[in-house]
Amino acid sequence: MPDTDIWIEQVADSPLMATAIHAGHEIRRELLPLLVLDDAGRAHEEDPYTDYLARVVPTWLVPQRSRFEVDLNRPRDAAVYTRPEMAWGLPLWKAPLAEDMIERSLHEYDAFYTELKKLLDRLVVHFGHIVVLDLHAYNYRRAGPGQPQADPASNPEVNVGTGTMPDRERCLPVIRRFITDLHNYNFMDRHLDVRENINFQGRQLAQWIHHHYPDSICVLSIEFKKFYMDEWTGVVDIEQIQAIRDALQTTLEGVLEELKNIK
Repeated sequence: MPDTDIWIEQVADSPLMATAIHAGHEIRRELLPLLVLDDAGRAHEEDPYTDYLARVVPTWLVPQRSRFEVDLNRPRDAAVYTRPEMAWGLPLWKAPLAEDMIERSLHEYDAFYTELKKLLDRLVVHFGHIVVLDLHAYNYRRAGPGQPQADPASNPEVNVGTGTMPDRERCLPVIRRFITDLHNYNFMDRHLDVRENINFQGRQLAQWIHHHYPDSICVLSIEFKKFYMDEWTGVVDIEQIQAIRDALQTTLEGVLEELKNIK
């Protein structure tokens, strides 16, 4: 298993791959004295436990660095947050970042995408067509601790983003099967609210993959509402996060079945 201080990775013989590019929390040592945000402030906008979910498939690539160091789901020229308006208005740095610091963060960005391409090239050559689960989590209590949650009508428990696909029809069997199987799973005696492209459609990582592999890869950009944890304290409900992983596990057989029919 290749392991650097930027990402961890596992490669196996499967056409299914997962990423969790906002799961990381580490910050490069030279940046720590400049940070305004504390650990909790960073964690609130990161995607805790999505790295655990990514391991549901045999092949995965998960960054360890925080999005506050370099955001791999933004275009390269916006991947380093240098101003509050780039990051939900949050105060970020005690002083402007030096250009060489920014360049070192962008070097990490380039290294990640180089590794991603190497991995995807290998899978596509071997399998022809693959599915990538681009796993994320999102906040739904931004009004503050104890305040009302965002309207469930426009904030599903699972949002499946497919808006970056150049040819959605080609991937449609996989999309429909994934959504159906995830919704039908008995999730702690109920069914998850799983909908497509309600408030997230996918961003840079999915766009990049679809641009480079328009005919061979279907990326499902999956956003889990943080109902499985307290987004303000970071305390997770272990039973619920395990149930989410189990639910994801049950979708894999169907995705593989539909993948065989994609040309």
